[in-house]
Amino acid sequence: MKIVVHIDDAAQWQTALAEALPQATVLTSDAPENERQNADYLAVWKAPAHLLNEQIQLKGIINLGAGVDYLLKTPGLPSDVPIVKLRDAGMGELMADYVLYGVLHFYRSMDRYASQQQRASWQPHAVPEKAQWPVGVLGLGAIGSFVATSLSQAGFPVVGWSRSPKQIDGVRCLHGEQGLDELLRQVQSVVTILPDTAATKGILNAEQLAKLPKGASVINPGRGSLIDEQALLDALGDAKHPGHLRGALLDVFCEEPLPANHPLWQHPSVIITPHMAAPTPLNDAIDQVVSYIKAFEAGESLATVSPEAGY
Repeated sequence: MKIVVHIDDAAQWQTALAEALPQATVLTSDAPENERQNADYLAVWKAPAHLLNEQIQLKGIINLGAGVDYLLKTPGLPSDVPIVKLRDAGMGELMADYVLYGVLHFYRSMDRYASQQQRASWQPHAVPEKAQWPVGVLGLGAIGSFVATSLSQAGFPVVGWSRSPKQIDGVRCLHGEQGLDELLRQVQSVVTILPDTAATKGILNAEQLAKLPKGASVINPGRGSLIDEQALLDALGDAKHPGHLRGALLDVFCEEPLPANHPLWQHPSVIITPHMAAPTPLNDAIDQVVSYIKAFEAGESLATVSPEAGY
């Protein structure tokens, strides 16, 4: 069995996979072409097209992350090879930490205190009851469900939204267009953890952002395409003319790295992080990759990615 790995720090993945699957030959994508050809499995993150094009006997492709949008757009992606992706694999806890920080940042007025510090202004702000701070989570896949549950356990009322009906303990789950409208009109913070698909592109546009209560905040650790960035800037306003929204914590963008001249960098109500909300923990991910390969080899049924749906 031959496995070819393509990801940052591929050598670490190669070593870990080789230890977990001693019967396999594990190579990185920078191995000579004649050696990496005829692989049985690709374990990849943002694989180059040539790596896909040179394979002729793949049994499966394992996407080393939760988002498959890049892979599905790669030229040469074979249509007859099953694709699986990492589902949580330790990322849920990291994402939940990031989101909880973002919610608490606005809930406990840390944005206001940061602004006051610049003016040497000493002014405490009242802390509302958590019951008065409902949080909306758009996207209830493995990671989104973990985040929604964690927020609920932290004491916040949580409203979740997905395309199809879901049930999660402690979370009020909505779905469909009407459900999205209902969620947006009632939450103080909205979190986007949806995949990048044609249906989700710009799901938070000017019309939808305007539905949020005045002073609401936006937290996006999902995909940059989910938010219309200009509409968000318009909704935030500026220091002299505050807008409808209070602030945003953004980890992902339409273009990455975010260009140095992008107005989001300088906006006083925006916190920017460099796509680091939920890096893939190596050990948890290796366990999941190994389980996928063993299932493929045993002919077991797996939940595969639907290229049509985009996830």
